[in-house]
Amino acid sequence: MNPLRWSYRFSFAVGFLVCAALMGFALYAEYVWEMTPCPLCIFQRVGFIVMGVFFLLGALHAPRGGSRWIYAAGVWLGAAFGIVVAGRHLWIQSLPADQIPSCGPPLDYMFSAFPFAKVLRMVFTGSGECAAVEPILGLPMPAWTLLWFVLLGVLAVIAVRRRTSRA
Repeated sequence: MNPLRWSYRFSFAVGFLVCAALMGFALYAEYVWEMTPCPLCIFQRVGFIVMGVFFLLGALHAPRGGSRWIYAAGVWLGAAFGIVVAGRHLWIQSLPADQIPSCGPPLDYMFSAFPFAKVLRMVFTGSGECAAVEPILGLPMPAWTLLWFVLLGVLAVIAVRRRTSRA
């Protein structure tokens, strides 16, 4: 099963299934392992959801020619957003203890009390709960999400660049 030989439709279906599995794992970690997601974790989930939607639409539609890039661009939009968020999250986790920002209000409160632009500014400033490192298989969760954002983005480009006539 060489991913370089997969059809566009199959590649995008696999991309959707991986995004769904990653979201399932995030929910499992939240509710079973009781790993409460910080605001940056929630924004990373949004990136996977955006990617999953475009992967699913691309798999269902399976267009030919240049219009395939529309779905790949949507996937890359979600991946780029996720890469930025995960990178910021990793940076906050790497700060020395005396430079970690204080904990902020919960995300649901921020959305109800502040305009969206201010919420984004507050979230990307970071907070203490985003600095907690809970490794999974030796890496913190944002490192895993960063890896998956890059891999799934590459999968989308490989699928679009294949020049066979298979759907």
